Amino acid sequence: MIQKTVFMRNSSKIFYHFLKYHMKILLGDLNAKVGRENIFKPTIGNENLHQDSSDNGVRIVNFARSKNLVVKSTMFAHRNIHTNTLTSPDEKTYKQIDRILIDRRWHSSILDVRSFRGADYDTDHYLLVAKIRERLAVSTQAAQKFDRERFNLRKLSELELRKQHLINISNRFADLKNLIDSKDKNVFWKNIKEDTKFSATESLDLCE
Repeated sequence: MIQKTVFMRNSSKIFYHFLKYHMKILLGDLNAKVGRENIFKPTIGNENLHQDSSDNGVRIVNFARSKNLVVKSTMFAHRNIHTNTLTSPDEKTYKQIDRILIDRRWHSSILDVRSFRGADYDTDHYLLVAKIRERLAVSTQAAQKFDRERFNLRKLSELELRKQHLINISNRFADLKNLIDSKDKNVFWKNIKEDTKFSATESLDLCE
């Protein structure tokens, strides 16, 4: 009990150091049974193995609320065999005490959470796996710049133009052989990028 209380206090301190726009995921063996109390459903969902919450379960829910998190490990419908994360030594008592929490604003990034009983990694807990999808945003200026430099690659379907384009690139890359052993890799990469772009400019038109 003392260890879990200290863990919650340390987690609270750590969360204050994260930037608001960073995705924050908290996961691990929290020894917390979360029940099906209606008052907790906005935070924990409906797919709980246990009927009533333990003291640690209530602490987890209160912690999640205070940090605007949700408990995603109890929000996906699975058979009990894929829900419990620990089987007691008597092999009759099943518990769901490992948790995965995430920012409410990012909660849709976790597509699924379930346990796998077959994984053997020297512990009495089952492997808890989450499927995560993240979308990377591109700034408007970067997107506009990319659009301005996009070439009409459809022209490469013309055989003669494609051959000429390959010749142009080959000739320019041949001049870069002297820079292969250069210590400044940034200069080498800059030359490759500029030569590739210049060759495309000679052979292809920019997309409108």
